Amino acid sequence: MKIKQGFVLRELGESYIVVPTGDAKLQFNGMISFNGTGAFIWRSLEKGLDREETVAALTSTYEVDEVIAAADVDRFYGKLREACLVEE
Repeated sequence: MKIKQGFVLRELGESYIVVPTGDAKLQFNGMISFNGTGAFIWRSLEKGLDREETVAALTSTYEVDEVIAAADVDRFYGKLREACLVEE
């Protein structure tokens, strides 16, 4: 899975938003906000990490259980798919 071209993560205080740029503005009207965990997963996608690598990074960074981290990643991936922000 990878992020579609034309979407950029921005930090606003303690929140994060994804905004469309360039041609993506024509297809996507608005923005999506994330918390720190969402931003972490987004950045993992930007780095090219797969699901398992992202789960491992979450567990080591946030000291969270692997089952919980995997559920968070899957839920976040689902939201990105619903918003059409990623390509498989």
